[in-house]
Formats: sequence, C-alpha cells, structure tokens
Amino acid sequence: MAKEKQPAEEPKAQNEMETGEMPQQENPTVEGEPTTGSELDNLQEEFQALKEQNLRLYAEFENFRRRNARERLDLMATANEKVLKALLPVVDDFERAMKNIPADSAVRIGMELIYTKLINTLKTEGLKEMESPVGQVFDVETMEAITNIPAPSPELGGKVIDQIEKGYTLGEKIIRYTRVVVADQHPG
Repeated sequence: MAKEKQPAEEPKAQNEMETGEMPQQENPTVEGEPTTGSELDNLQEEFQALKEQNLRLYAEFENFRRRNARERLDLMATANEKVLKALLPVVDDFERAMKNIPADSAVRIGMELIYTKLINTLKTEGLKEMESPVGQVFDVETMEAITNIPAPSPELGGKVIDQIEKGYTLGEKIIRYTRVVVADQHPG
C-alpha cells in the first residue's frame, strides 16, 4: 500500500496574513484598559520587590565605594611605613652618638644639624614620636616591657622607670612600640 500524500497545511500565520485577519491573542488586554485586581496587586508586589532589591544593591555599591576609598587613603597614608621603619635605627644611632659627644664640639653641632634635618623630613612624611612614658603606669597598648625591676618605692610599682627605645606612630598607627623598664609592684 502506497501512502497518499496529503496536501501540506499552510502555516497559520501565513494564512492570516493572506486573509488580512489579525491573529487573536489568548488573553487580550488593550492599552489603558485596567487589569483585574489580583493582577494589579501582583504587579505592585513585584514592583515593590524590585524596587527594594534595587535600593539594596545601590546601598551595597555605595558601601563598597566608601570602603574602597577609605582603604585607598589608608594605603597612601602608610605606603612609606616600611622605609620609615628602616630609618628608625638610624635615628636611634644619631641620638646615642650625640649623647657621647661633648656639647661644645664642632662635630656635635654638625651632627645636630643633620639630625634635625632628618627628623623634620620624617615628620613631614607623618612620623610622630610618642611621649616619654617615664613615671606613667605601664600600658600594654603602647609600650613593650623589656624587663621588670624591683620598685624603689611603693608608689612607683607598676610604673615605667626607664625608656630604652622611643616609640613612633605613623598617622594613627603605631609602627614601633616604646620599649621600657617597668617597676614591679610591691606585694600588699
């Protein structure tokens, strides 16, 4: 049995174009025609959800932008930290040398000029010397205790007796803690 070929059906869209009829939509809505209440509620809920999502994304982006700008400023402020830390032993050596040279010596006067110029240059880069803690109560946040010695008197117990090395900050960040000798507290 041979199969008979049936004529192919014309595509629906082509047929409608030839006849001039417009295809009908399953759910026709005319622009400006109000949708049903539940559809409107659904659309409003969807709109609110998208609006909230947009606000959250915008807030996250603003937080990221601010944090990035703050980190960039911090990085620029402390970019020379490594170089300044490397120069601190040189400053210490200058101070030790000047203590051992007589005050009226021409060598000392020349060293003081160089030392002053070095310190002023470091200050312009943001380096600050921490206050001398001698006589203050030992503070673990800003000081490093090298050793403890018996307190010469009860009122000096727990206080700094001597400063071994100066501490320095770069902006608000401590780049070297003050090294100190602390008096032991008398048992009482």
